Amino acid sequence: HLPGKKVYPWIAKTRHSTPGVSLISPPPHHDIYSIEDLAQLIYDLKCANKNARISVKLVSESGVGTVAAGVAKAGAGVILISGYDGGTGAAPLSSIHNAGLPWELGLSETHQTLIANGLRNKVVIETDGKLMSGKDVAIAAILGAEEFGFATAPLITLGCVMMRACQSDTCPMGVATQNPELRKRFKGKPEYVENFMRFIAQQLREIMSELGVKSIDELVGRTDLLRVKESIDTTDVKLDLSRILMKDFDKTLSHSPKNLYDFELEKTKDESVLLASEDIRKAIKLGKKAKASVKLQSVDRTFGTLLGAEITRNNEDGLKEDTITINCTGAGGQSFGAFIPKGLTLNLVGDSNDYFGKGLSGGKLIVKAPKEAKYNPHEN
Repeated sequence: HLPGKKVYPWIAKTRHSTPGVSLISPPPHHDIYSIEDLAQLIYDLKCANKNARISVKLVSESGVGTVAAGVAKAGAGVILISGYDGGTGAAPLSSIHNAGLPWELGLSETHQTLIANGLRNKVVIETDGKLMSGKDVAIAAILGAEEFGFATAPLITLGCVMMRACQSDTCPMGVATQNPELRKRFKGKPEYVENFMRFIAQQLREIMSELGVKSIDELVGRTDLLRVKESIDTTDVKLDLSRILMKDFDKTLSHSPKNLYDFELEKTKDESVLLASEDIRKAIKLGKKAKASVKLQSVDRTFGTLLGAEITRNNEDGLKEDTITINCTGAGGQSFGAFIPKGLTLNLVGDSNDYFGKGLSGGKLIVKAPKEAKYNPHEN
């Protein structure tokens, strides 16, 4: 977690919290208790920014391939397999030593499982977890990765000396601290990271040249290019790596942009009704008041979020209160009014499903029972 003494005012503002109060980082996701919940969250995020790739980070562990298949079916654009070896120096020792598996195991399982289920060409696979060299990148690509994350090594190029005291606010190199005096010691420069990544690329090019491949795409999934060392001691020789180096799959199969998951957002009420209205578009651009009426069904998920996203794109701080009012009747689907900004009011006469008002960001939600309801709303 992030100790209270490190939650300075500018950090608190970014996290919408209170200065000096400890934060759990990252926060727990209480809206994810099943793969169906995760699928709904992916849909919510796509509606919040229809131009974004939705990335889902999974810990490398036994069975991660099954979870990855569910994530791919739910429409994620990127699946990140994260190994146990990286991570912040502020992590508890119990987590550092006892949680997760090497990225190689989770990556190989994920790549093979997605191929077996006909899903590999729908998603990009990324991996991280202390990648330190061009050789690591080459092996990751061979095991199925197309994108690669670096953190520990670039941090060291910026001056980190691995004191593992990130949580104490006493970093002697001025890297992981908000203390003004300690921050004066920071000597890192962007050019150092740039130079490091150029070395990574150069080593990767040399390895690819030796293997006879011209691009990363040609390298993805080519497990035939890996072999087990022959000169190893008697302990390691007992390891069976055949499942990781399985060669029965289509070696050329990887992500294809034309196979991206189609969320069919153009069919939503937001796109087909609200954003198609000239009055609504004028309200977004000019701030003029506008109203609209919509009849909803439970299949109309994440209603209002695409409209809210368009408001935010054009008005960073939202609009004036009640600039756009949408009068809804019927059954609101899951995530009704998720993330909607200031200036948007959704008035629902009827009922709604799970995640009502999730992440409300200044907008206004009103839900009332129909007049003809045969129950007392206050007792229901």
